[in-house]
Amino acid sequence: MKYCAFLRGVNVKGTNMKMAEVCQVFKEAGMQEVSSVLASGNIVFSSDKKAEELKKTLEKAMSEHFSYDAFLFVKSEEETKTFWNSIPFEKNDDLHIYGFVGNSGVENVLMAEFEAASKAENEKAQIVEHLFYWQVPKGNTLDSSFGKVLGKKSLKDQFTSRNINTFEKILKKMNG
Repeated sequence: MKYCAFLRGVNVKGTNMKMAEVCQVFKEAGMQEVSSVLASGNIVFSSDKKAEELKKTLEKAMSEHFSYDAFLFVKSEEETKTFWNSIPFEKNDDLHIYGFVGNSGVENVLMAEFEAASKAENEKAQIVEHLFYWQVPKGNTLDSSFGKVLGKKSLKDQFTSRNINTFEKILKKMNG
């Protein structure tokens, strides 16, 4: 089975890691055909184990190797395709679109937070296939009141987000 592990909080706020080193940790934890996509912490690999088991194994290996509290989400190639194919917003050069990868049910938590937040013009969110998507004008990502919610400590082990273009790059690597 091909998988992608989406790491949370990589190369932000002082958690600096080289993707080559991350790939090495994955190999030592028994993963095959390991490679990385971008520096934001997307590791494509093969394994015959189930996603839940892989999450535990890899979080432990990463936490031990890099001495930090590692969180990651393991999604199959099928699930990653669904992320790419379910995007509800039109591409637009003035907007960023993010998809959120996380625990089951986190999309509802995110939507509740989004609905409570004040919004910029053209800032939208939608749930498709249990996946949460967020559209925000470029330059507003961190200022937006929803953007600030995303850093909440209580949510840190629940999800991570990626620009939707990242999903396309991951799928190319999986199919490569």
